[in-house]
Amino acid sequence: MNSRPMSTTGRHWWEAERRRTTAVQQGLNAVSWVFLLMGVMGFIPALTPGFDGIRFAGPGDDAELFGVFAVSILTNLIHLVYGVFGLIMSWMAKFARRTLIGGGVFFTVLGLYGLIVDLVNAGDFLPSTWATGLLHLGLGVLMIVLGFVLHTRLPKESEARGEGDFGETNRGAAR
Repeated sequence: MNSRPMSTTGRHWWEAERRRTTAVQQGLNAVSWVFLLMGVMGFIPALTPGFDGIRFAGPGDDAELFGVFAVSILTNLIHLVYGVFGLIMSWMAKFARRTLIGGGVFFTVLGLYGLIVDLVNAGDFLPSTWATGLLHLGLGVLMIVLGFVLHTRLPKESEARGEGDFGETNRGAAR
């Protein structure tokens, strides 16, 4: 016998489980997919002019995602690792907020570092352009804001089953 909840409207259990995620989990999930996508695209030569000159790390790399954002193997790996880690942490409500804020702090610092290093060009272990620094800075700040703004309250069990949405409960009462 299946112990998973089935709604009275015939929805499958996984639809109810999807509704039992918090907003911060959904936010981390979306951000994680963005980072995964950025990491993968950084390895696609058609999207990364100068890909034949990509290096593991350091300045002097000619590879730029869309011809704008400086990338290296290390930056692509950082994006991929955070994306996978974020997807894993988005399954656990109590860790989703911490992962979103912690990642936001990391990418904000990385963005500031990229902007400063771009000015002085010393100690650069990651390729950087103004666009790359601003992108990391913007994503980091957005992640921090999402971590503080999105709620962590799980919907009530009746909401997860779909009751009360769009008058479904009332429809049954009107009969």
